[in-house]
This record gives sequence, structure tokens and C-alpha cells, in this order.
Amino acid sequence: MTTRELQEYWRAQKCCWKHVKLLFEIASARIEERKVSKFVVYQIVVIQTGSFDSNKAVLERRYSDFETLQKKLLKTFREEIEDVVFPKKHLIGNFTEEMISERKLALKEYLSLLYAIRCVRRSREFIDFLTRPELKEAFGCLRAGQYTKALDILMRVVPLQEKLTAHCPALLVPVLCAMLVCHRDLDRPAEAFAVGERALQCLQAREGHRYYAPLLDAMARLAYLLGKDFVSLQKRLEESQLRKPALRGFTLKELTVQEYLS
Repeated sequence: MTTRELQEYWRAQKCCWKHVKLLFEIASARIEERKVSKFVVYQIVVIQTGSFDSNKAVLERRYSDFETLQKKLLKTFREEIEDVVFPKKHLIGNFTEEMISERKLALKEYLSLLYAIRCVRRSREFIDFLTRPELKEAFGCLRAGQYTKALDILMRVVPLQEKLTAHCPALLVPVLCAMLVCHRDLDRPAEAFAVGERALQCLQAREGHRYYAPLLDAMARLAYLLGKDFVSLQKRLEESQLRKPALRGFTLKELTVQEYLS
């Protein structure tokens, strides 16, 4: 693509972006006791407002997870979040019903205020808080060859990640490619191809993206297997490689297993 075509493409994409408004609820809380620790686990429900959301996200986080998020955000967005009140830890009474109810409301307000700040809701810190633990588990299952379990987790977290990254769809690509790998290695080529099409749509003109060539290669092979048009995919791959030759081409699986290692 020429520079002008690329600029026109991104202008068109920007016009298509819709701000997805999310609502946060702390639906419940439970006390967990371990041999050497005791803590409260909060269940967070995230739903999209303005329309019926059949893909509401349900996740669990401890108070210490919220505390870690706050510390990370202060490093980058200290001025932006100076008016956001973070619920403080108390030396005693943290496990009383009254304190837990009070903290549920405070944490809901905390998440809502953070989400209202554009630079914060688009930040890696905020997105990771809501998705990283589940994604880390899913990619761990992928590395272990537990593809069915990995898919089960990914299919629960992808709708939320999609809403959180609507401003930059390419951020969703590693997860979609992981789903492609799982479906493919479970001998589900049609499902793998369908999710691969979503990943290509997210990438569009970003030929320099590290997933672009491996994804096209995987899609061309799947298309051949399914009796679809693999020639055009192969042609796109060859043209891309001519414009930007790679010293060593990673396969899609080799890329995905490197995600979420720490």
C-alpha cells in the first residue's frame, strides 16, 4: 500500500471505531482461607451497556490484585488518576460482613472511575488486570497441549478483550491465533479457518505485524485443506515477504507459545 492509501485506510478504520461502554459490578465476595493466609475474593461482572449483552464477563480478583493495579497505574498515570480514590486496607476488620459490603461498593466505583479515563481504560495495565490471569492460564494449557481446556478459557475471555481493545483490534490477534492453533491441532480446520479470518480482519494493512506472515501461511494451508481459495492467500504472503524479507520465519504455533510466559 502507498502512504496515501494507508492513511486513507486508517482514517476509515477510525470512523468505524465505536466506543464500547462497559459497566462494572462486584457481584459477590467470598472469604478464602489457606494454611498461611486468609483473603477475600471478589467476583467482577463486566457487561456492555446500551444493548443486550449475552457475553458478559465474570472474573475473580483479590484485593491485592486491585492494589497491584493501583501501584502500576500510579507509575504512568499519577496525574490522570489523582482524583480516583482507592479503597485502603484496614489493619483489622477486613473480613467482617460490613467491611466486605463497603469494599464491594468502593471497588465498583474504583473500576468505573478508571474506565471513565480514556488513557487508563486503553492502557495495558488496565486491560491486563481484567484479562491477563485467564490468558496466562489459557496459553499455559496451549503449551501443555491441553487444547480443549485452552479453548474453553479463551472463548470466555475473548469477548471481554474484544470490548477492551476495540480502539486497536490488532491487540486481539495473538489470542485469536492461539484459538486457531487449538482448533487446528484438534482437527477442526473449519473452526480454525473461521477464527483465522477474524484475526486477518483485525490485522488488515499491518503487514509489518509479527503475526501477519505466519497467520497468512497457516490460513493458506487451511484453505488448501478445506478446498477454499488458497492461491490468493499464498500470493499475499509472497508479496509481503518480497516487501519485507524475514531472516527466519516463525510458524504460528511457535509465536503463540511464546505469549504470556511471565
